[in-house]
Amino acid sequence: MAAYIPTLKTQYKEQILPALMKQFGYTSVMQCPKLVKIVINQGMGQAIADKKLIDVAQEELTIITGQKAVQTRSRKDISNFKLRKGMPIGVRVTLRDKKMYEFLERLVAVALPRIRDFKGINEKFDGQGNYTLGVTEQIIFPEIDIDKITKIFGMEITFVTTAKTDEEGYALLKAFGLPFKNAKKN
Repeated sequence: MAAYIPTLKTQYKEQILPALMKQFGYTSVMQCPKLVKIVINQGMGQAIADKKLIDVAQEELTIITGQKAVQTRSRKDISNFKLRKGMPIGVRVTLRDKKMYEFLERLVAVALPRIRDFKGINEKFDGQGNYTLGVTEQIIFPEIDIDKITKIFGMEITFVTTAKTDEEGYALLKAFGLPFKNAKKN
């Protein structure tokens, strides 16, 4: 029996890689940008008042990604926010390889089209070819049962690439099928 390979990973090797090499004039496959990891982060400011929110968010993020989410804790005391060092203030999960490609495929094919009045995502990169997408509701993911939702949480999904410029990162993520609002002119 052959080992399972996600569809997007195969697509990257067979279609996206050659297209990027041609577009940017690379001489080696190693110069081509690739997706390293996807980090999903939920900041839970309300968790200071209600400790159960962190557990709920952690469970939901684990269901969405298929990988156990970990709690993030505060690094210092901030009296204005009633925050103590070491208090849980969010959850995050880092996806790599197979789970990363599977999550990306579900995000593009199923989750993003479920957003109300969706017109595409902004193309604002960080300067090093990485991209962060803000999602306002976790209920766009089909894994979440809407009837069991206690609170709507937003999340940030960061795509970390090996691209050296924003243009390369944009071309890579566009090839993976991320629906950017308006295509850039080259």
